[in-house]
Amino acid sequence: MLLLNIEYIPGKKIEALGIVKGSVVQCKHFGKDFMAGMKTLVGGEIEARQLATKRMVDEAQALEADAVINVRFASSSLMQGAAEVTAYGTAVRILGDG
Repeated sequence: MLLLNIEYIPGKKIEALGIVKGSVVQCKHFGKDFMAGMKTLVGGEIEARQLATKRMVDEAQALEADAVINVRFASSSLMQGAAEVTAYGTAVRILGDG
């Protein structure tokens, strides 16, 4: 699946299929071990973004899209220690050279 953060695919004609998104809620766990907590903060953010992207791609594949353009990421705080990470964009089908 081609993912781009621009509004077109250079040199291609495309058909827009619709908005697709994926989201995941990330919780920060502060256990007994400080280093384990630090690993969760750094690694958890990356994993949350990857999972949100995978869910967005899964939604695009269900539409039989070839690509997702104008990909964006957003995050919002839900409560102390928890945040939602969202990936979204426009699923498109490539029609040919343009």
